[in-house]
Amino acid sequence: MAQATISARIDENDKMAFDNFCSDVGLNTSSAINLFVKAVLRERRIPFEISQSSDIFYSETNQAHLMKAIQELRDGKGTVHELIEVDDE
Repeated sequence: MAQATISARIDENDKMAFDNFCSDVGLNTSSAINLFVKAVLRERRIPFEISQSSDIFYSETNQAHLMKAIQELRDGKGTVHELIEVDDE
């Protein structure tokens, strides 16, 4: 079977960590990538879940809290705090 080369740019630290992981489990980087390719072709999908991590800022609970706080400020129920200047000395 003829061989082909795949080139990909990745973060240098990620590459070193991946190389180290592969070595720890008895593989080289090329073998690990070949395992990934074979799994994709066999399963006809990426063999793990890819999802966007949830940002707690946009959670329903936090958004409700923010909306309540904004309404309280509009109703004049906010507290005024004075800024204190700090010398960098």
